[in-house]
Amino acid sequence: MVKVLFVCLGNICRSPMAEALFREKVKAKGLEDKIYIASAATGDWNLGKPPHQGTQEILNEKGISTKGMVATRICGDDFETYDYILGMDNNNIRDLKSLPPTDQYDSKIHLFLEPLNNPEHSEVPDPYYTGNFELTYDLVNQGCDYWLDFIIQQHHL
Repeated sequence: MVKVLFVCLGNICRSPMAEALFREKVKAKGLEDKIYIASAATGDWNLGKPPHQGTQEILNEKGISTKGMVATRICGDDFETYDYILGMDNNNIRDLKSLPPTDQYDSKIHLFLEPLNNPEHSEVPDPYYTGNFELTYDLVNQGCDYWLDFIIQQHHL
């Protein structure tokens, strides 16, 4: 099973949006038994909270559930467990690379939008601060499409 972890600062906006959207895309391809999906925060101030209301609203509009989702924080074991650890912005990447005990896991850590080579958006802006959940959704949707196709190809799913 391929394991994918989406990471942002608080695990209430971007990473749960990516988790929920990616889960729907994986389900649509009938790959739920081949790809495990989760999300986590680099910080600890939202632990146990559900996704931000803005994230819930835009996903609900698209028919995507956030039921049962609560913020968690990445831990050392996650670097061993997950095959892909996808950070939403460069600060997340920096924080992720400072967490593992060694740099042996750096190859698992990726900037979520980097492969898209979008000159305007190499990072997913945090809608907690921007208020623009629509832009976040659009970018997360594009990134999820890329990563799902990539994982299918890489792992011959």
